[in-house]
Amino acid sequence: MAGHKLDEIDRKILSELQADGRMTNVELARRVGISAPPCLRRVRTLEEAGYIRGYHADVNPRELGFEVQVFAMVGLHSQAEVDLSAFEQRCREWPLVRECHMLNGEIDFILKCVAPDLSTFQSFLTEKLTSAPNVASVKTSLVIRCAKDEPGVPFDVLEDRLARLA
Repeated sequence: MAGHKLDEIDRKILSELQADGRMTNVELARRVGISAPPCLRRVRTLEEAGYIRGYHADVNPRELGFEVQVFAMVGLHSQAEVDLSAFEQRCREWPLVRECHMLNGEIDFILKCVAPDLSTFQSFLTEKLTSAPNVASVKTSLVIRCAKDEPGVPFDVLEDRLARLA
C-alpha cells in the first residue's frame, strides 16, 4: 500500500494541505508538530515524489456563469488501446470536459462536463462528442444539485487502516 511508505508526519502534512493548500509553511509546521525548515523539506519531497500533484483554487462554477453540469456516459465501438488513448487525448482537448475516467463494464468512459448553458452543452454533444471517431453511444445525466464534493482522499480511513495493520 503506497500510503504505508509515508510516516505519520508526512500523512498529517498531506491531510492539512489537502484541507487548506494556502496556509503558510510556519502554520503547517505548527499543525503537524515540527519546525518550519524540516516541514518545508518534507513538503518538497512529497511534491517531488508525486504525492502532491499541485495547488489550485476551488472556484465556484455557478458564480462564474457555468450553470450546467453534466455526466456523459460514453460507449466506444473499439476498446483497443490505440482507440482508448485516442479518445482520452480528444477529451483532454475539449474544454467543457473537466474529468474523464475510463470504466469497466457497460460504459467505457464517464465524462464530467460543465457549460454556461444547456445550448452550449448541446452543441458540444452533437458537434463534438457524439460525432467523434469511435464513439458508439452517449448517455447524459444533467446534475440537479451536488450533495457532496470533497477533494482528495479520506485520511482518517487511511490512518485507521494503517493502525489495524500495525
